Amino acid sequence: MNKRTVFYTLSLLFIGMIMLSSCGSSKDVVYFQDLGPDQTEIKLPVSQAITIKPEDKISIIVNSRDPQLTDMFNLPYVTRQLGQSLRSDYSVGSNSGISGYTVDENGEIDFPVLGKIYVAGKTRQEIADYIKSELVRDNLVKDPVVTVEFMNLCIAVLGEVNAPGRFAIDRDRVTILDALSMAGDLTIYGNRTNVLVLRQEGGTQRVYAIDLTSGRQVYSSPAYFLQQNDVVYVEPNEMKARQSTVNGNNVRSTSFWISLASLLTSVAILIVN
Repeated sequence: MNKRTVFYTLSLLFIGMIMLSSCGSSKDVVYFQDLGPDQTEIKLPVSQAITIKPEDKISIIVNSRDPQLTDMFNLPYVTRQLGQSLRSDYSVGSNSGISGYTVDENGEIDFPVLGKIYVAGKTRQEIADYIKSELVRDNLVKDPVVTVEFMNLCIAVLGEVNAPGRFAIDRDRVTILDALSMAGDLTIYGNRTNVLVLRQEGGTQRVYAIDLTSGRQVYSSPAYFLQQNDVVYVEPNEMKARQSTVNGNNVRSTSFWISLASLLTSVAILIVN
């Protein structure tokens, strides 16, 4: 074997090492690997609707056949300047001009005519049903239609996703998959086997880990259904960690192997020539 063959063989070997070091394993990228069409049945967790907590803000609108009668139960519309509104990409709440009720530390709101109403721990529908029953019972409105909407409830998605940020909760049930979809899905550098959900429960911070490559784990996780103020964090995978060491000249970095292979190739060409 002559010198030309030896050095070109070494060069090809190092180039191959570069390609291997830069490629991620597909088993760490594909979601729901243990699920198949018509092959898997998974019992879904108990559906958990969003319940109201202190400091949450909600809008409550009462309608009936007599608008003048229901006006006393509705807060006035407020005109807001554009500069005072939230950023459009912030996606939290609504600036349509509807005033809202902020739940106090005791879990109550002060509703017109009815006075203090305890709403903490209740869903939107439960609050609407309670107000409707009170209006009918006190013969205040005969045929009320009560609508309750969230105003400042949100979740945050951080880390290796395409569009990180805070997103409004506009329905009663939001899942971890909904949150990741709103954030534009994970980037190719996101670690799909260890997505974290940070949640405050009873004055303590809890952390749940979800493996997106396992459908069984996703659907059985207590964090499958999200709550307001949850934070979803997608950590970088090993490929991204290697790339982040470029400035540190770490031997695990792709740029290190590229530089080394380039140097050897240049030396091989000089020697052969």
